[in-house]
Amino acid sequence: MNAGPAGFYNAPVTKGIVLTCGLVSVLVGTQGGARVCSLSYQKVVQKLELWRLVTSPCVFSSTPELLFGLYLVYFFRVFERQIGSNKYLVFLLFSTAFTTILEVVTLAAFRDTRLLSGISLTPGPYGLIFASFVAFFFDIPISTRFKVFGAHFSDKSFVYLAGLQLLLSSWKRSLVPGICGMIAGFIYKSNVLQIRRAKFPEGLAAATAQLFSPFMSGVSSPSTNGRANASREATNPAPPDQAFQNRFVATAPPLSALLPPPEESVSTLVAMGFIREDALQALAIARNDMATATNLLLESQVH
Repeated sequence: MNAGPAGFYNAPVTKGIVLTCGLVSVLVGTQGGARVCSLSYQKVVQKLELWRLVTSPCVFSSTPELLFGLYLVYFFRVFERQIGSNKYLVFLLFSTAFTTILEVVTLAAFRDTRLLSGISLTPGPYGLIFASFVAFFFDIPISTRFKVFGAHFSDKSFVYLAGLQLLLSSWKRSLVPGICGMIAGFIYKSNVLQIRRAKFPEGLAAATAQLFSPFMSGVSSPSTNGRANASREATNPAPPDQAFQNRFVATAPPLSALLPPPEESVSTLVAMGFIREDALQALAIARNDMATATNLLLESQVH
């Protein structure tokens, strides 16, 4: 399944996560040091080692978890492009913080049971990854279905299989963080307390982008891009249809005689929150291919 343009184009937050978790995990996690960052009731509640709450989401405890985890973080960069880096940073902080708190509450609630007694939860950005699966399930449509030995699959199946591998990689130690992450994703999806409208303070976001700019080469600041685009549009305004086509002319396939877009495809895109006219235009440019049309619409929202 296509997640948009390759690389970290318009996804600086995702790039920072991949670089941070990758480097820290290689230097610390795969050498056995991840146990120092894991969460347990004894360490966090009884000994008050609260620094674990911050370090735990940054380290994968094994090479397989590192590979599957970073692949999923990279794949889900499509959501940063959809909602913008500022709001995606809020999603990252909310899902990570809510998942971590829920993990500690779960450990405390089941500390005297055979289920979780004395257990240490595996570290890693499980909150971000499994909260993203909620949006992936509800917001990304299936564009291709196929059979393998009589079993039905779709283009989304491989992403789910990678998530299942990560979820069950350490059994209860990884299952609990994964479930907590999905709960965080449902809370965010439900827009409790208008969380989906929250934005990172612009000044702090600009300072953070400036601080990490050496690691974000090739990725422009979202706020700078927004101002530049606004200035160009104010100087040379274009009709809505023309502006929409101009955004994707570089990536659009050649246009030919097309059948009218299927109403089912249009309805699916409208249900995802896109304007009907934009959905029709994207399907026309994409030659009625749902996956390409979805990517075009997602990319349009970051410009």
